[in-house]
Amino acid sequence: MAHAIVYSRLGSPDVLHLTEIVVPAPGPGEIAVRIEAAGVNPIDTKLRAGIRPSPPIVEPRRVGSDGAGVVTAVGADVEGFRPGDAVVLFGGEGLYASDVVVEADRVLPRPAQVSAVQGAALGIPVATGYQALRSLDVGPGDTLLLHAGSGAVGQATIQYAVLWGATVIATASPGRFDRIRWLGATPVAYGEGLADRVRDAAPEGVTVAIDAAGTDEALHTSLELVEDRSRIATLVRGADADALGIRAFSGGSPHPLTDRQTAWRAEALPVTLALLAAGRFDLEPPRELPLAEAAEAHRLLESGAGGKIVLLP
Repeated sequence: MAHAIVYSRLGSPDVLHLTEIVVPAPGPGEIAVRIEAAGVNPIDTKLRAGIRPSPPIVEPRRVGSDGAGVVTAVGADVEGFRPGDAVVLFGGEGLYASDVVVEADRVLPRPAQVSAVQGAALGIPVATGYQALRSLDVGPGDTLLLHAGSGAVGQATIQYAVLWGATVIATASPGRFDRIRWLGATPVAYGEGLADRVRDAAPEGVTVAIDAAGTDEALHTSLELVEDRSRIATLVRGADADALGIRAFSGGSPHPLTDRQTAWRAEALPVTLALLAAGRFDLEPPRELPLAEAAEAHRLLESGAGGKIVLLP
């Protein structure tokens, strides 16, 4: 029997529980996948807690939009996939599960060099960082101030920015400095005096800033150091963006995505899979927990535990 994580009311991680589900045969344009790993993302916890608005719950609600596994069946009109294919799923619904049926346009081939755990860890983090950098036109000659550089979004953002020729200054706790340096950025500690430490690290100035932390310190420091507010973005504090005259992207934006931004988000995962397979993208090993421990995964994420978490059915 297949299983999935569901919740029937908003609340703490304790509302999450494992239940048996019936998985239908895939219809036209759909693919059935046996999930080997599911990515845990901040948006999952915010929806569960009611921090991010969602429709009223009228039946048990599934969780999770990122995953990886193996195709078990394909529906009519599906081309390019067959049972046994290793795949990555993105932008899905209810992927904290052992088996799912998803639309074929939410599935990508998974290179042999990429494990299921790695594939499940990509989705939202790489799409968010990629979209923000493309939208801000980050490239050669730029010095990027990135707040929360050691998180999953931050690590992806550093690597794209460096790949595209930018200099990156990334905030983190001192215990994460080695990881920041390994990815090609200069680490600075957050906390009192942050703006001065960034000036010391970037004496020629900062041209663009991305807030993946959501703190007042991150926003105020960005506003102090970046002259052009159109090149300051938050991934967390979207509700404050208009009043501050800055931009907000997925992860906190109240604004709809433009067609171009939607295209960039879709582009991010295949680009990253190719880079990862070629050894040109470094993914910190995620923390792995059994599917039944989804509540613990949410508690860890909400406590500020560093690194990516994936669930294993």
